[in-house]
Amino acid sequence: MTDISASRRPWHAALLTALLVVLTLAPGLTAGATTEDSDETRGTAALHLTLSPVGNGVVRPGDALSVSVTISNESPLDTPPADIGLELGATPLADRAALASWLGGDGSGYDLTAVGSAVSDPVDAGGRGTTGILVAADDPQLAGRAPGVYPLRATATNATGTLVSTSVMVVPDDAAGGAGVGVVVPITAPATESGLLTADDLLALTAPDGELTAQLEAVAGSSAILAIDPAVPAAVRALGSSAPPAVTRWLQRLEELPNDRFALQFGDADIAAQLDAGLPAPLQPTTLQPYLAAADFVPAATPGQTPTPTPTPTPTEAVVPAPARVSPGATTPGAAASPEETATPTPTPTPTPEPTPTPEPEPGQPVYPTLEELLSVDATRDNVFWPFGGTAGAGVVDALGALRGDADDTASLTLVPSATTAQGARTATVPARGSAGAASVLVYDSAISAALRAASLRDETTLRGAALAEATAHLSFALRETGGKPLLVTLDRADGRSRVGLSTALATVGAAPGATPVRLDALVAAEPTAVSIAEATADEARVAAVTELQAEEASLVAFSTVLTDATVLTAPERAEVLQLLGGGWLSDAEAWRQALVAHREATAATLGAVSIPQLTDINLVGKNVPLRIWVRNSLPWPVDVMLIAQPGDARILVQRGTPVQAEPNSNTRVEIPVEAHVGNGEVDIRFELLSPTGVPIGQPQNATVMVRADWEIIGIGALVTVVGGLLTIGLIRTVRRRRAGTAEDDVEKDATADMDAADVSKTAGDDPQSGAS
Repeated sequence: MTDISASRRPWHAALLTALLVVLTLAPGLTAGATTEDSDETRGTAALHLTLSPVGNGVVRPGDALSVSVTISNESPLDTPPADIGLELGATPLADRAALASWLGGDGSGYDLTAVGSAVSDPVDAGGRGTTGILVAADDPQLAGRAPGVYPLRATATNATGTLVSTSVMVVPDDAAGGAGVGVVVPITAPATESGLLTADDLLALTAPDGELTAQLEAVAGSSAILAIDPAVPAAVRALGSSAPPAVTRWLQRLEELPNDRFALQFGDADIAAQLDAGLPAPLQPTTLQPYLAAADFVPAATPGQTPTPTPTPTPTEAVVPAPARVSPGATTPGAAASPEETATPTPTPTPTPEPTPTPEPEPGQPVYPTLEELLSVDATRDNVFWPFGGTAGAGVVDALGALRGDADDTASLTLVPSATTAQGARTATVPARGSAGAASVLVYDSAISAALRAASLRDETTLRGAALAEATAHLSFALRETGGKPLLVTLDRADGRSRVGLSTALATVGAAPGATPVRLDALVAAEPTAVSIAEATADEARVAAVTELQAEEASLVAFSTVLTDATVLTAPERAEVLQLLGGGWLSDAEAWRQALVAHREATAATLGAVSIPQLTDINLVGKNVPLRIWVRNSLPWPVDVMLIAQPGDARILVQRGTPVQAEPNSNTRVEIPVEAHVGNGEVDIRFELLSPTGVPIGQPQNATVMVRADWEIIGIGALVTVVGGLLTIGLIRTVRRRRAGTAEDDVEKDATADMDAADVSKTAGDDPQSGAS
């Protein structure tokens, strides 16, 4: 019997060996089309091919076609040389839908002609190799081309496989006219958990290689419309006189730019998530006063000038004309009057009101900027909203459209991508100025904006050119389809962009054939086009984050009533909430989740900073001995609370409420008056803290109080007995001492008398005259 499996083993082994050799010697060129080295593509394949036409793909009659073909090798092995071929379509693409299909496809289905070839060099593992191909201007394939957008394809082939990349060549039509194009560029900082950027943060961001510097230098000299996060200039202004000079210069340069501008939400917070969570309007900062240090806002005294007090202005009484006196027989107003009665009265001079003098600050006292001054971006128009792309559905747009400006009742204006409108389906062109029901909107082109954003993220010119050619091709179609109405595009939010990437993307819009830069007021003044906004699926994670952050903020607001100035807690909390909802977190969901967890833990720590430490059993010896309780305050500010004591029964009378002012970062002892109505026993007492407005603070604590009131009586009796005994003993000793002293005095007196008698007798015996007598 023949073993079939055994007979096939050499064939299997040979095939496996051949495959291993191929994979080892050269990584396979995975077939497929990639127009750019995108973040989504990275990691899904080891090799990528990028076709980038030079000059954004624009080839005018008589110009040559120059392209670069880049092989990106992300495999751990070197790749061998490849034959590269360049092909050009004979027929232009019909419309923007065909353009999108071509750029997103594999390059099949079109009649293409080879126009150039080259051989690439080997590409080291983890490296890139670029090969240039030039099609001469007198090449028959370029001569006589009609205006249009033509398909362009590059193919890289070696023994292991084939890679394909698609792009386009644009032959402009100078006679077709054009339209105005506005470009919105955000000026934002990376994501932060703090309410305001610190001085160190700002120093890094405004350094020569910092992100804020790159943004500022990219838009300088352009007609870009700036969408500025007000938290950035506010962070600089909040430093006052302590702001580093480099940071101050950056803000000054921003303020001096002539570009139109509007303010984003503070921290570039997610507008759609807030409204989807049920808020009636996007949140705003309450105050930034806790971030201002008094020493940084003391006006500098003029050298050699002695401050003088500002005189109090004397109020000027307004001159009120006296009512006209009506003489007998005078006519009433409206009736005819005699010439004598109509004589012109002497006019009463109208007093000129004196201007109210601005009060001068006292010497050495700080002068703080207002919240409006801190947040000012010198906006061309207020009440402009820019939700994150694709997040604002019809409901959000309607809600924003109903909002009015606080200062001048300005109607709101919402930026929406064309892909969310029915009119912009399948990459169709939508003019910038639109109306969605009662809401005023500015519609920005989704496809062009996406290509510009991708280009701005590329540092390598050979990779950036693919996205720039795509943007130029879409612009070529869009400028002919707007009917002369202006078009809007954006360089949407992104971190880590270089000055070159941003400025090149901006320059591409300005250099597009038929494009004319327009300002924000021209976009708003254009005739609106009716658009229908599609419903958008709410981001459940971000909506849940808004709800959670709002609940935490409400808890802190209630807790902050223990403070004299509640804003030291509530103002930073609002600023941090807005920063946590910022657009800088969109690219790193995991970091955002960790930031939310850290904020939740910090909130819990603050809410537990004022409390009653864990209590043990308390011995109460006596009927009127005060209870001693400690109140812990870990906050850097003093707090006012009410300590509430609630005994479990009426056998003990405790003062129910005791006001306490707990010093910062300390434990404060509180004595509570007590009156025991029982000789001995145990009574449970519940202790809790309330804010001055009745908000519970911390966790209640229970303690068992062991009353020993009889011990007080026994102790007093014993003390009285001891004291009485001591007094009696002392009295007896005193009496005895006095009696003993009296007896001694009598003995001394008797002895003295005897001695005196003896002395007399002796004196008499010795006297000569005494015998004679």
